Amino acid sequence: MSQKTDKNNLQVLFEDNHLIVVNKRAGDIVQGDKTGDLPLSEIVKLYLKEKYKKPGKVFLGVVHRIDRPTSGIVIFARTSKALTRLNKLLVDKKLEKTYWAVVKNKPSKSNGTLSHWLVRNPKQNKSYAHLKEVPNSKIAVLDYTLIKTLNNYYLLEINLKTGRHHQIRTQLSAIKSPIKGDLKYGFDRSNKDGSIHLHARRVRLIHPVTKLELQIDAPPPSETIWNSCTKN
Repeated sequence: MSQKTDKNNLQVLFEDNHLIVVNKRAGDIVQGDKTGDLPLSEIVKLYLKEKYKKPGKVFLGVVHRIDRPTSGIVIFARTSKALTRLNKLLVDKKLEKTYWAVVKNKPSKSNGTLSHWLVRNPKQNKSYAHLKEVPNSKIAVLDYTLIKTLNNYYLLEINLKTGRHHQIRTQLSAIKSPIKGDLKYGFDRSNKDGSIHLHARRVRLIHPVTKLELQIDAPPPSETIWNSCTKN
């Protein structure tokens, strides 16, 4: 994977007394898992403890997660009040998330809405898309727009309407536009660093405490193809 995140190189996009928003590197895990690797949540706690010279334990609430090979925005709550309110924003679909995905095959339409019924297979850590409802399936909806044509690839901007396991990866694979580097969902080869070209680009929300409108953008990783996505 790319450079490992630690408390000294953490990419903080927004920070106040109530929340902290970071730009996750591909390869970071948001919360602890069976790998035993140090998760981003613990790194953020170390950063806050050192910066504010906090004695004892630091409170940090995980609001949402993104997949390990994905980069981009992750929001953490610094108080239990903020965590409760952010969780409610998520449930009420008032936390807008925009992703960028680099795909090999251009979708048949330059913009559209994808609706599938997804079934998660925990053993494989993979989801499968169906056009009709099947047992144990959940509806998954996203809007996409082709925003740039690159050499050999296409940049899609995606707005999630639901939050399902591996949703973007599964749905793009289902329309034969797998994400660059995503072997699990049908791309023909992996990226050298184990990342995939999926990036949580932007969030929009009403701040849970100050009630101010926030829009936070995360620059994609510094890498040849991502760099060509951000050039005018």
